[in-house]
Amino acid sequence: MADRGCPLEAAPLPAEVLESLAELELELSEGDITQKGYEKKRAKLLARYIPLIQDVHTEAVQAALAKYKERKMPMPSKRRSALVHSSVETYTPPDTSSASEDEGSLRRPGRLTSTLLQSHSGIEPWLDRVIQGSSTSSSASSTSSHPGGRPAAAPSASTALAGLTAHAHIDLHSAPPDVTTGLVEHSSYERPQMASVRGIPRGHGRNVLETADGVPVNSRVSSKIQQLLNTLKRPKRPPLKEFFVDDFEELLEVQQPDPNQPKPEGDQMAVLKGEPLSVGTNGPLSLLAALQLWGTTQPKAPCLTALDTAGKATCTLTYGKLWSRSLKLAYTLLNKLTSKNEPLLNPGDRVALVFPNSDPVMFMVAFYGCLLAELVPVPIEVPLTRKDAGSQQVGFLLGSCGVTLALTTDACQKGLPKAPTGEVATFKGWPPLAWLVIDGKHLTRPPKDWYPLAQDTGSRTAYIEYKTSKEGSTVGVTVSHSSLLAQCQALTQACGYTEAETLTNVLDFKRDAGLWHGVLTSVMNRMHVITIPYALMKVNPLSWIQKVCSYKARAALVKSRDMHWSLLAQRGQRDVCLSSLRMLIVADGANPWSISSCDAFLNVFQSRGLRPEVICPCASSPEALTVAIRRPPDLGGPPPRKAVLSMNGLSYGVIRVDTEEKLSVLTVQDVGQVMPGASVCVVKVDGAPYLCKTDEIGEICVNSVATGTAYYGLLGITKNTFETVPVTADGVPVSDRPFTRTGLLGFIGPDNLVFVVGKLDGLMVVGVRRHNADDIVATALAVEPMKFVYRGRIAVFSVTVLHDDRIVLVAEQRPDASEEDSFQWMSRVLQAIDSIHQVGVYCLALVPANTLPKAPLGGIHISETKQRFLEGTLHPCNVLMCPHTCVTNLPKPRQKQPEVGPASMIVGNLVAGKRIAQASGRELAHLEDSDQARKFLFLADVLQWRAHTTPDHPLFLLLNAKGTVTSTATCIQLHKRAERVAAALMEKGRLDAGDHVALVYPPGVDLIAAFYGCLYCGCVPVTVRPPHPQNLGTTLPTVKMIVEVSKSACVLSTQAITRLLKSKEAAAAVDVRTWPTILDTDDIPKKKVASIFRPPSPDVLAYLDFSVSTTGILAGVKMSHAATSALCRSIKLQCELYPSRQIAICLDPYCGLGFALWCLCSVYSGHQSVLVPPLELESNVSLWLSAVSQYKARVTFCSYSVMEMCTKGLGAQTGALRMKGVNLSCVRTCMVVAEERPRISLTQSFSKLFKDLGLPARAVSTTFGCRVNVAICLQGTTGPDPTTVYVDMRALRHDRVRLVERGSPHSLPLMESGKILPGVKVIIAHTETKGPLGDSHLGEIWVSSPHNATGYYTVYGEETLHADHFSARLSFGDTQTIWARTGYLGFLRRTELTDASGERHDALYVVGSLDETLELRGMRYHPIDIETSVIRAHRSIAECAVFTWTNLLVVVVELDGLEQDALDLVALVTNVVLEEHYLVVGVVVIVDPGVIPINSRGEKQRMHLRDGFLADQLDPIYVAYNM
Repeated sequence: MADRGCPLEAAPLPAEVLESLAELELELSEGDITQKGYEKKRAKLLARYIPLIQDVHTEAVQAALAKYKERKMPMPSKRRSALVHSSVETYTPPDTSSASEDEGSLRRPGRLTSTLLQSHSGIEPWLDRVIQGSSTSSSASSTSSHPGGRPAAAPSASTALAGLTAHAHIDLHSAPPDVTTGLVEHSSYERPQMASVRGIPRGHGRNVLETADGVPVNSRVSSKIQQLLNTLKRPKRPPLKEFFVDDFEELLEVQQPDPNQPKPEGDQMAVLKGEPLSVGTNGPLSLLAALQLWGTTQPKAPCLTALDTAGKATCTLTYGKLWSRSLKLAYTLLNKLTSKNEPLLNPGDRVALVFPNSDPVMFMVAFYGCLLAELVPVPIEVPLTRKDAGSQQVGFLLGSCGVTLALTTDACQKGLPKAPTGEVATFKGWPPLAWLVIDGKHLTRPPKDWYPLAQDTGSRTAYIEYKTSKEGSTVGVTVSHSSLLAQCQALTQACGYTEAETLTNVLDFKRDAGLWHGVLTSVMNRMHVITIPYALMKVNPLSWIQKVCSYKARAALVKSRDMHWSLLAQRGQRDVCLSSLRMLIVADGANPWSISSCDAFLNVFQSRGLRPEVICPCASSPEALTVAIRRPPDLGGPPPRKAVLSMNGLSYGVIRVDTEEKLSVLTVQDVGQVMPGASVCVVKVDGAPYLCKTDEIGEICVNSVATGTAYYGLLGITKNTFETVPVTADGVPVSDRPFTRTGLLGFIGPDNLVFVVGKLDGLMVVGVRRHNADDIVATALAVEPMKFVYRGRIAVFSVTVLHDDRIVLVAEQRPDASEEDSFQWMSRVLQAIDSIHQVGVYCLALVPANTLPKAPLGGIHISETKQRFLEGTLHPCNVLMCPHTCVTNLPKPRQKQPEVGPASMIVGNLVAGKRIAQASGRELAHLEDSDQARKFLFLADVLQWRAHTTPDHPLFLLLNAKGTVTSTATCIQLHKRAERVAAALMEKGRLDAGDHVALVYPPGVDLIAAFYGCLYCGCVPVTVRPPHPQNLGTTLPTVKMIVEVSKSACVLSTQAITRLLKSKEAAAAVDVRTWPTILDTDDIPKKKVASIFRPPSPDVLAYLDFSVSTTGILAGVKMSHAATSALCRSIKLQCELYPSRQIAICLDPYCGLGFALWCLCSVYSGHQSVLVPPLELESNVSLWLSAVSQYKARVTFCSYSVMEMCTKGLGAQTGALRMKGVNLSCVRTCMVVAEERPRISLTQSFSKLFKDLGLPARAVSTTFGCRVNVAICLQGTTGPDPTTVYVDMRALRHDRVRLVERGSPHSLPLMESGKILPGVKVIIAHTETKGPLGDSHLGEIWVSSPHNATGYYTVYGEETLHADHFSARLSFGDTQTIWARTGYLGFLRRTELTDASGERHDALYVVGSLDETLELRGMRYHPIDIETSVIRAHRSIAECAVFTWTNLLVVVVELDGLEQDALDLVALVTNVVLEEHYLVVGVVVIVDPGVIPINSRGEKQRMHLRDGFLADQLDPIYVAYNM
C-alpha cells in the first residue's frame, strides 16, 4: 500500500476482537444469528478500530457546504398537477440488448467507510456495502475550509448566493422576493409550506450507484441586397459587410485576468520517446497470418469463451473454428451475394457489423471474415428503436462510409424494430441497408482449395472505429493494416503477452481497448479470452473476478466502474483468489477519478492475492489508440506515482503540486509509460501547436506507426487531428513526421510517466478558466448521492450563451424524491460547486428517473442530453437557473451623457445637412370655407339633413355569426330611433343638455341610435363595453368605474344588460345600489322631440372617449363637435368615402378610431357600413372575410385580434373558403386599427395566407392613433405603399436610430404606420428638452390637428398625467404652434417615393409607447421586442408578456402543450433574452393559454397581468426564480 501512496493505513486488530469476530462468523454460518444481527454486532466490535475512511472529495464537499450553513433560496412554485412526474420506467430490467446502463463511471468508489458495516434495509444483500457519499481517494475541491484557501481576487458566486438566499422568506401566496438587492444574512426563517405531491411511483429497481459517463464526447450577402445598394448609392453608409458583422465583442465586459493567477514557469518540454518496438523474427508477419497459423496448427486451442447471464460458458470458439467460419463468411461475401437486393462487394467496401454485447463469438467471426474478404468492418451498436439517441449521427457515419450491407445474427435481427412489411425498419437518418445474417446455416462452404487473396499489410484501411464528438457528431476513425499490426505488436511488448495466456475482458469488444486486446492482440498471441457480457455484470458484478479465479487468468481488462461494482458486491465471497493476475489493465485510467476505484479495490482485495503492482491504468483515444500503459516491475516499469495537484492551478492550465490535507486538490495517478515505438509531446490547447512548458497542462500528441490514420471521408478535420506538427517556442517543428492529437489533457511527470487530468471533450472554458465536466460531476455526486440521485446518473456539459460557456448540470432524481428534497439538493450542489471550483452553474435541471438518453453501453448520452436541453425536449421536473451569478460579461450599463441643448441640436442638424423631422398630411384649407364644411359642422345636423334628402339610403348593416343581416338602418330609420332615445332621456331620465350618459350596448345599431339620441337632446354620450355575463367579476367593475369617473347621470342599455347590471351576480362584484338611473331602450314609445338641440359653438363637448391603456390607466378624452367633424372629414378624404361606397368594419365600437368608424363616419360621409361584431368570430371565424367578399368591400377595417383569429383559425381552410366562393380581390385597403407599432409578422402572415383568396399583396396596412388623437395615420386609397426599414435594435435601446440591412444581426423591421391624414401635422421632439429633432432621429411623436382631443376629462390610475399633453410647445424653433404629445416614440424619414401631390413622401415609423418601455441597465426596452424573441424560443410558447417587478424582469409565457413539458421553457426563455437583449430574466412564470389579458384592440394588458401575478391570481403552472 505504501508504495501506492495510499494515505490511509488499516490498523491491526487485537487478538480478542479477532476471536469475537470468528465466533460471530460461526454463529452466522450455523444459522444461530440473523444477517441483521450479525451486521449490528460486527459493526459494534469494529467501530473503534476502523477509521472513517470517507472519500476525501466528499469531505471537501461537506466542509464547503458547512460554510453555507442553512441558507435558503426562494423555492420555485409549482402547480400540483405539474408535480406528478413518474419515471419513464422506474424499474430497469436486466440487460435485454447491447445497451448497458453505464459505461465509464465517474463515481469514485472509495475505500471502506464505517457505513459499510451498517445495514441498509430495503437494498439487495450484495449492496449492503453501499458507500454513503462520493468515495474517492483524491479531491477535486478548490477551496480549503481554513483561511487562505481561496484567492481573494476570485469573485465568488457564494457572496451573491448569500444575498439571494437571505431574501428567501416567502410563501407561495406572497409576492416573490427581489432577489437582487440587500446582500445580508439572516439567521433563521421559515421555509414555505410545500404543496403535497401526488403519489409518485417508487422505483423497484436495484439502487445500483451507477454513474454516467459525464464526459461530453465534441455569411454570405445576397446578391439582391448588393444590387439594391448599388442602385440607391446612398452616401455616408457603412460598407455593406459591416451590417452583417456582429460586433458584440466590442460591447462585452471584458473579463480582466486575475493578476494573481498562476502562470507556467518551467522549461519547454522535450519530445518523449518510448522504447523501440522489437518485432520478433519467429512471430506471425500479420494478423491474418497469425489467424491462419493458429487455425491450422492449433485448431483445438481455445480462442474465446462467451458467457450467458448466469455466468455459464455458452460457447468456446477454438482457433480452428474461428478460421473455418471466417473463411466461410469471406467466401459468402465475395461470391454468394448475388440475389437481387444484396449488393456485390468489391475489396475496400465498408460493411456494418451489428452485434449485441452478448455475442462476441459471431462478432469475431464477422470481423475476421471481413478482413479475409478485404472488406472494411465498421462495428456499430445495435439500434433498439427507430429513433435511438444519436441514431441520426450513426446514420451519417454509415452514409459517409458508403455502407450498403450490415452483418448480424439471426437472434439479433429478430429483435430489431420492423417495418409493417416485416423488413428491418429504416432507422432515423440511416442509408438503405441490406441485412445479411451470418449464422452457419446461412453461409456457403468454400471449395477446398479456395483461399482469399487478402493483403493485410500496408496503408490500406483495415477497419473503421466510430467516435462520438462532444457535439454529438459521429465520425469514423480509419485504422490501416500497418497500424493494426503495429498496435498488436506494441501491446504484446508493453503487456508482455505470451502464447496461450488467458485474458478476462469486461469491456465492449467492438471498439477501443476491448477490441484491441480482446479481439486483435489476443489472436496475434493465441491467447484465450473470457468475455464477460454487460448483462452478467449487472446481475453479478463479481462475475469477472470469479472467472479470473476459475480460469487462472493472467490478465484482466476492466474499467474503474467494474472495480467499483465489485467492491459493492464482494462481501461473503471468501474463496476469491486473484494471485494468478499479473496485469489488471484499467482501461479508463485516463479518467482522473479512476484512482479511487483502484485504491479501494486494492484495499479490499490485497488480502485475496492481489499484488499492488498488478494494477495497470492505461490511457487511450480513438484517434491515437493506446497512448500509454503502466507496466509491472517485471516488464521494466518504474514504481507507480500519484500527483496531488491544485484545482485552482489546473483551471488555469498550470501544474501546482499541493498537499493532500488541502481540500482544494485533485489527486491523479500515472497512466504509465509511452507505448513502444511511439513519441509523445504535450502542446497548447488553443491556437498553434506550441510545445507546453514542463509545468503546463496541454493536449497529449503521439507520433507512432500504431495510430489511426484519418476520419473517414472528412479531410478538413483529419488534417487538424492526424497531421499536427508541434513546434517549439521559436516556431521550429519538433519532428519531420506529423503527430496525432489524442484529445487527452495532461503532462509528463517524473520517470517519464504520463499523467492525464481530463479530456478535451469534457473541457468547459468559463471566462478564462478551464473546468472538467468529470470534476463537476464528482462534486455533485459527493452531495448526498445515494439519498437523491437515481443510480448516480448526472450529466454535465456546457452551452454557449452570450459568447461564453455556461455549465449545465442534469441529474436523474430518485422516483421517491420529494420537492423539498429536490430543491435542497439543488441548492447544496450549487453551493458545493461554487465553493470547490469557484464557478457558477448556469442551469441545474432534475429529470425523472430513467428519462435521460442512454449511451449504447450504459451511462448517459451527453450530446443527446445537451441537444434535448437546447431544443426544449428534456422535460425536467425541477429547474434552477443562476444567470445572475454566472453571467458576468454583460455589456456595461448605459451611462446617460449630459444632453445637448435643443438649439445646439438644430444647429447640428443644419450643419449635417439634415432637415427637421416634420411632416403633414394634405391641406384642408380650401375646404374650410365651403358650404359643406359649415353644414357638416355638427353630426346631428348631418343626420337630419340625410334623413330629409336621402331618407331610404342604407347607412348600416349588422351581421350575426351566420352572416345574415340582423339589423339595418337607413337615414330616416336612424333619425327616428335617435329621436325616440332623445325623448326618453328628457322625459324618463329628466336630463338636461350637457349631462353625461353612459351607453352600455353590445356592438350594433342600438348603440349608434343611442349615440345620436344623446346628441339630439344635448347630452354627452360615453360608450362603455358591456360586462361579460360569464366574467362579471372582472368586467363589471370597469363598467362601474367608467360610469362613475365620467360622472354619468344616466345609463342607457338593452333590457338584457339592464337586468344583468341589477342582478345578484352583479351585486357580488359592485355596489348595485349606487348605479345612476338605468333606462332600457328596447321598448321606448315612438315620440318626437319638440326641438333638436343645436350646440351654441363647435367647441362644445360632443362625446367622451374612455379607454384603458396597456399600462392599466383609464383615461377619458374630450372630443368637441369641431374635432368630431374634422376627424370624419379627414377619414372621408383619405379613404375616398362617398354614399355609393360600402366598407366592412370588424372592430369594437367603444373607443378611439373603432368608435369613430362604427358610429360617426357613415353618417358624415353617407357610405354604407357593414358591421361585423368581433365577438361573432368566436363562433364563425370566417364571418368577416365572407362579408368582405359578399359585399365586395373595397375598404375594410379590423383589429389585430381579428386578424390573428383569422390567421390561426383559417390557416388550413383557404381551400374550403375558395370552394364557398370567398374572393378578396375586391379589397383595395385592409387596415388594422392600432395604437402600437405595426405587427409586421402578423400582417405578412395574413397577406400570404389569403393571397390564395385573391387578397392583393399590397392591401394590408395599419393605422396609428392614440389618446390625444385617435387617427394620426391611415393608409387610405392613394399614395405610395407603406415602406419597411430595418433598424439596429441595440441602437434603439440607446434612443438612437441606426438603419441597417435586412438580415443583419440585431435588425428589427419597422413598417410605416399608414399615411398621415389630411390636416394632421407631425413633428418629432426630444422627450426631455422638447426641442425638434432631425430626420431619422428617435423622439416623441407630437401632433397638431383640428381633430386632436381637447384634453383629458379624467384620468383614473395616474392623476399626474401632465396638462401639457394637449398644449405643448417646442422649446426652440417654431415655438408658436400648439402640439399634443402622443406619448409614443418614433421617427420620420423622407423616402425616395412621391406622394399624390408630387412631393417626396415622409414616412412615420412608430416604435412604441413611452409608458410601456422598460428602463433596464440604463437602456430603454420595448416589451414587444423581448416578447417576440421569447415566442420564437420554443414551439409550445403561444404568447408572452414581460414586465418589471422591483428591478427584476418577469417573463410570463403561455404554454400551449403538456403541463409536464412546462419546465423546458425556463432555460430557453432565459437563454434567448440573454442572447438577444443582454438582460437577465429574474422570474419565469409559465401559465395556461389565455391567461395574459388582451384588450379589444388585441393589445396585451401587461399591468393587469403584473397585478394578477403580485396578487397570486394567475394559477401558474410553474414559477421559476432565476438566481
